Amino acid sequence: MARIAAVQMCSGIDPVRNAATFETLVREAYAQGAVYVQSPEMTGALQRDRQGLAKILRPEETDLIVAKASALAHELKIHLHVGSTAIALADGRIANRGLLFGPDGAIVCRYDKIHMFDVDLDNGESWRESAVYRPGDEARTAQTPFGTLGFAICYDVRFPQLFRAEALAGAEILTVPTAFTRQTGEAHWHILVRARAIENGAFLIAAAQGGVHEDGRETYGHSIIVDPWGRILAEAPASGEAVICADIDLDAVRATRAKIPNLRNARDFDVVRTPSPAVAG
Repeated sequence: MARIAAVQMCSGIDPVRNAATFETLVREAYAQGAVYVQSPEMTGALQRDRQGLAKILRPEETDLIVAKASALAHELKIHLHVGSTAIALADGRIANRGLLFGPDGAIVCRYDKIHMFDVDLDNGESWRESAVYRPGDEARTAQTPFGTLGFAICYDVRFPQLFRAEALAGAEILTVPTAFTRQTGEAHWHILVRARAIENGAFLIAAAQGGVHEDGRETYGHSIIVDPWGRILAEAPASGEAVICADIDLDAVRATRAKIPNLRNARDFDVVRTPSPAVAG
């Protein structure tokens, strides 16, 4: 049995303020007994303005959130998962990068978001993440004393093949830090996260951004922890800072996968396209 936590934020455009909020929430989770703490996508800053974003970007070696997370993980002797933060790359592009730190403060795993949020929504919102960010090309898992983690970020949740690949590679706990828009969250959030947990017989932890941000966007919140049967163990409100915790036991993963062994029962298949019949006359 291990206590895990997700912290909900409403990150602004100033990494210094966001880092202070991040530290406060992580310490609160630790005080509640968490040995693993996850923060949301874009913990360091949510900034739509490209010039404004460029001014605060740093490479991983000098990034404020990376340094803060490493120090906190080492001090508190926990696994600390920065859901993601924007990292400047040598080629001039940006990585939407998640980082898992071990109790010694060292980086255990990095994951760069694979699927870019390029969408046009009904309310006029339009996002082109690929215009700024370089997509990752590797799924990642990491072993910890409390289970094997599989990594994803936000929009990745709409691509079940990523989670299935990680589950087949041994992941027992799926992670999806996020900054879902309010519109898409209201329509799809709970369905998607519960489905990913159910179809893989795994726990799912999703720390979220929630509220109206300095850059004008509105995120859905509802940070959530789901068990392998799809039950919601803990959930945050729609907006504002929050800490949610749950005690997880990998026996639940084994029991669920024994009852419904869909990882084992999956079969390869071909798709045959049947042509439309000719119309007489």
